[in-house]
Formats: sequence, C-alpha cells, structure tokens
Amino acid sequence: MSRFQKTLISAFILFLVILSLQVSSAEKENECSGSNGGGSAAEKATTLKYKIGAFFSILFAGVFGVCLPIFGLKSESNLFMLVKAFAAGVILATGFVHILPDATESLTSPCIGKEPPWGDFPMTGLVAMAASILTMLIESFASGYLNRSRLEKESKTLPMSTGGGMEEHSHSGSAHTHDSQGHSHGSLLVPQDNHIDMRKKIVTQILELGIVVHSVIIGISLGVSSSVSTIKPLVAAVTFHQLFEGFGLGGCISEAKFKVKKIWVMLVFFALTAPLGIGIGIGVAEIYNENSPMALKVSGFLNAAAAGILIYMALIDLVAPLFMNHKAQSSLTIQVACSLSLVLGAGLMSLLAIWA
Repeated sequence: MSRFQKTLISAFILFLVILSLQVSSAEKENECSGSNGGGSAAEKATTLKYKIGAFFSILFAGVFGVCLPIFGLKSESNLFMLVKAFAAGVILATGFVHILPDATESLTSPCIGKEPPWGDFPMTGLVAMAASILTMLIESFASGYLNRSRLEKESKTLPMSTGGGMEEHSHSGSAHTHDSQGHSHGSLLVPQDNHIDMRKKIVTQILELGIVVHSVIIGISLGVSSSVSTIKPLVAAVTFHQLFEGFGLGGCISEAKFKVKKIWVMLVFFALTAPLGIGIGIGVAEIYNENSPMALKVSGFLNAAAAGILIYMALIDLVAPLFMNHKAQSSLTIQVACSLSLVLGAGLMSLLAIWA
C-alpha cells in the first residue's frame, strides 16, 4: 500500500473519529438539540426493517455500480468515452446539486446561532473553495514530484554527450518527442506512461475520498431516520445515488489501471461506506440529533469540503481532458455523443435530489 493511500485511509479514520465526537455531543432539551429516538415500538421495528433492507440494497448497488465500468467495458473505446462523460456528469451533479446545498443548509441553520462567523458570512463557499485549492495543490505537488523523479531517471539512462554521443543524445530526445505523440520509438515511453498512470491514480484516490465522505453522511442520515414515510423514498433514492456514484468512480478506477488487488480494495472501501453510515446511524439513533450545533457544523464542513473536491475534479480532471483530447476534437459525432452523455448523467443525478 502506497504512502498516499495510507494518508487517505488515515483521513477517513479521522473523519469517523470526528463523527463520533459529534454524536457524543448530542443533547436532549429543545428542537435544536432534541433526540431523534421518538416513535412507538412498532414504528421503530418497521423502520429498522427498512434500514436493514437499505443496508443490503445500497451495498449491492455500490458494488454493481463500481464493477460495471471496470469489468464490463474496454478502455479507450468510444463506449468508454461515453461512460466517462456520464460519470463526469454524475460527479458534477453530486457536488453542485446534492452536497453543496446540504452543506449550505447545515451551516446556515438557526440552530447554530448568529454569532460570528456564523451570521451572514458564506462559510460554505469558503470551505468549498479552500478544499478545491487544496486538491489542486495536492495534485500539483504530487505530479511535480513524479515528473522530477521521471526526469531524474531519464537523465541517468541518457549517454554522456561527447563527440558521437551528442548525436545519440539528440536521437534519444527525438524519441521522447515522438513518445508524446503516441509512437513507441525509444526507451523513454515507459517512464512517461508510468507518470501519466500514476497521476490518474492520485486523481482517482482523491476523488474516492470526496465521494466516501458524503456517502457516510447520507448513510448516517438514513440510519437515524425515525419516520417510515421518510425512509421509504430515501432508501430508493440513496440506492440509485450510490449506483450512479459507483459508476462514476468505477470509470475513473478503470482508466487509472490499478492492480487487481488495489481495485478490490477501492471497490470495497467505496461500497461499504454508506452501509457503514447506516450501521452507525442505527446504533446512535436514540441519542444522535442532526440539528445539534456540533452535528450541523461537522456535517456542514465535511459536505462543503467534499463538494469542493468533487466539483474541481469533475471539471478539471474529468470533463476538460475528455472533451479536449484529440479523439473527441477530431469527431463531431463523438463530441455530440459525449455532450449528451454528460448532460444525461448530470440530469439523472440532479433528479434524485427530489428524494435525497
């Protein structure tokens, strides 16, 4: 397991610790700090059945969504480009339509109070912007490190430029130029490809972190719900939500070309997060209150950060490279098809916001 993956897992564990602190701060006195544990015993039993059903349906949807583009499509085919466009639309709508409004609602709740900086200051936008900038910096420094390492390795493979060696060096440089155009001359193709693949892996791992943070939060929200009328549409909506998000993440995992073991680790990591949130929600349903100031602040900050990450990565790392590459630019049919697929993905994911 790479150091970067360990860092992401550590960040996720820290996120769960923060959630546990948020739960332990729940109070039981008024509307903003009252318990969600009301309802008759029969109603609680009914809601528990729906929650258990939701656990397995959401788990299955997440696994199926991730696996479909990974194991069902050939990379770089025209169909795969349409899948990537659809996935980008899903992730973009997740950030703009699902997560950002949730974060705004939490951080502007009257239960937090009006003391600075919670009054009229747009805290959601600030956190989302900071998360976007941080994501860009992580990508930039990670890519810079990989690029410098690649150049250092390449310099060691080049012969000394003395006499006829200068011509040999020039030929090697020419080989490097051809490599960037997709030809396979020379020995520098592998380091360049490794650099590109590693950057895609970093992008995918950051993307998954942003997705799973939101998945745990919506899982907890479902797990603590005490009304059958609320849970019924929520189960279906969250199931499709995880299906589409898994589809989007699976497309990125497939393109990043991870080893099989890492693919399964990322698949399980994503698929279990929302069910894990449901389990946490069921366990703390009697004491947890989503309207307590601490709960609102923690979920608001985490949602805003996740929105910033997903919006940045959807536009910069998914949409822009897809629509600006040579294959899409050289065919009007592919451009139109990808555009429609992007709109379809964003539209379907936005439609789910009616229920969840």
